[in-house]
Amino acid sequence: MAAFAGLAERLQQTFQRLRGKGKLTEADVAEAMREVRVALLEADVNFKVVKDFVARVKERAVGQEVLASLTPGQQVIKIVHEELTNLMGGSNAKLKIGSKPPTVVMMVGLQGAGKTTTTGKLAGLLKKQGRRPLLVAADIYRPAAIRQLQIVGEKLGIPVFAMGDQHKPLDIVKGAMEHGRQHGNDYILIDTAGRLHINSEMMQELVDIKGFAQPQEVLLVVDAMTGQDAVNVAEQFHQSLGLDGVILTKLDGDTRGGAALSVRAVTGCPIKFVGTGEKLDALEPFYPDRMASRILGMGDVLTLIEKAQATIDADKAREMEKRLRQQQFSLEDFLQQLQQMKSIGPLEEILGMIPGMGKQLKSLQISEKELSRTEAIIQSMTPAERRHPEIINGSRKKRIAAGSGTKVQDVNKLLKQFEESKKLMRHLGNMAGVSKGSKGKKGLFGLPPLIK
Repeated sequence: MAAFAGLAERLQQTFQRLRGKGKLTEADVAEAMREVRVALLEADVNFKVVKDFVARVKERAVGQEVLASLTPGQQVIKIVHEELTNLMGGSNAKLKIGSKPPTVVMMVGLQGAGKTTTTGKLAGLLKKQGRRPLLVAADIYRPAAIRQLQIVGEKLGIPVFAMGDQHKPLDIVKGAMEHGRQHGNDYILIDTAGRLHINSEMMQELVDIKGFAQPQEVLLVVDAMTGQDAVNVAEQFHQSLGLDGVILTKLDGDTRGGAALSVRAVTGCPIKFVGTGEKLDALEPFYPDRMASRILGMGDVLTLIEKAQATIDADKAREMEKRLRQQQFSLEDFLQQLQQMKSIGPLEEILGMIPGMGKQLKSLQISEKELSRTEAIIQSMTPAERRHPEIINGSRKKRIAAGSGTKVQDVNKLLKQFEESKKLMRHLGNMAGVSKGSKGKKGLFGLPPLIK
């Protein structure tokens, strides 16, 4: 994720140096920990959190098990991975479910954090799981907040309970609870009002709503791009209201990402979901171990497989896998593959989930504009050229470039990307082959999932 790009690069460089050493001394570990400390502080992680984290890692890393190990660099990375995972909460924190329906989720936060949209995204996620959520428009202060929630509800096919902005929020919630019970909604998601800053009037209103609705979950929506301010906001809400979890939005933004590493340690509240984009399906459960793996350059194959299973046509994937195995993978298949990968998410993010592949395949980072250009180039080829790109010589490249309104360099770049794509798919095929006995669900590109 973009939020961790700088931190990930810095940590990976540090550990690359450790990997190259046959034996580690305490001085080696101390130097690496200094680098880790600076990297975390530059990523806007809370100072006390950094201090405690580095102390824990250092204490474990100078132990006999590491210094006497045959692969001491890997041992240190393993310790950092475990401590990063613990720092972010250890394991995925699921939503609590009421003993009898409906389960009530109260969404709180400041204005501008994306609370209304996130409330809709969470309802959409629940609907995909077979639930029957009801959205409640209880923000009567922000202009157009009610209409915004209604538009989100319409797009997702989820009902919205609204009484306009002339009723008190508590009365709206009372009406919504009754409506939800009568209509068989098993989740009620309350979009409460935010302010530009925390004040006693807002908090009292939220306390009153919580007192009546008795929610199973009070979730704070915070903007990851606000850095340490996100942690301070979480602390204040937790003290006044008692939070059950946090949703970090805009984790795809070009920011330093420290909030994700600090908020759990400072408040004790788990991060339950993260927003990864503007689309209404861009909300994911937060897995600390997977995030730690991505930060350390170990990839995140499980999330990649889950995304692929949700978006890729299984029959097409099986047919493509068959052609790849028979060495029949063509440029037409390549174009189709790129389009399917784009449906999973940005290619840069996908490559970051594949262990060891990000640096090798940077040439595959293709923008929407480049994808259109790729499509034009392939469509300017003859069927024979698409099936057998090795026949494309200099004169053919000139003709293809002229026909697609591009340059010969663009054609050369595409052919190189095609070869890189085949390498990527062979790599994934080898990884998936580890679990040949897997049956049922198919993973990425129709290959068996890594985990049964």
